Amino acid sequence: MEIVTMGRVVVAARIENLADLYEVQMSRRSLEEVRAVEVSDALVDTGATMLSLPPKLIKRLGLLRHRTRTARTSAGVVSFGIYEAVRLTVQGRDCVIEVSEVPDDCPVLIGQVPLELLDFVVDPAGRQLIGNPEHGGEQMIDMF
Repeated sequence: MEIVTMGRVVVAARIENLADLYEVQMSRRSLEEVRAVEVSDALVDTGATMLSLPPKLIKRLGLLRHRTRTARTSAGVVSFGIYEAVRLTVQGRDCVIEVSEVPDDCPVLIGQVPLELLDFVVDPAGRQLIGNPEHGGEQMIDMF
């Protein structure tokens, strides 16, 4: 009998300021000036909805706060900031997504929406992200 243990899924991620990337396209900024962060330990959290970053990384990326939202959590109802969009790259796939704020003592969280945009599913036994088997492992979106 084989016993399968499941654990945390942690991935490397690159997060770039989307407004900076747009300025590169407009020749107003060099690629080297794009504010970006590389994290080696982003936690894949299928219970989370968005891409969530602590304030120290939001500040380093120079993101502007757009609005405040509320969420139900295990600690009760909390308010949190929603910031402008970034380009998130994981395992060679990228997507554009707004950022939600989590406390500084939290890791970067990759929730269900970016997973869908990147077309990854969680392999809990292998503790990894894999390309969606329904799409032959290739990145694809549904448009219907």
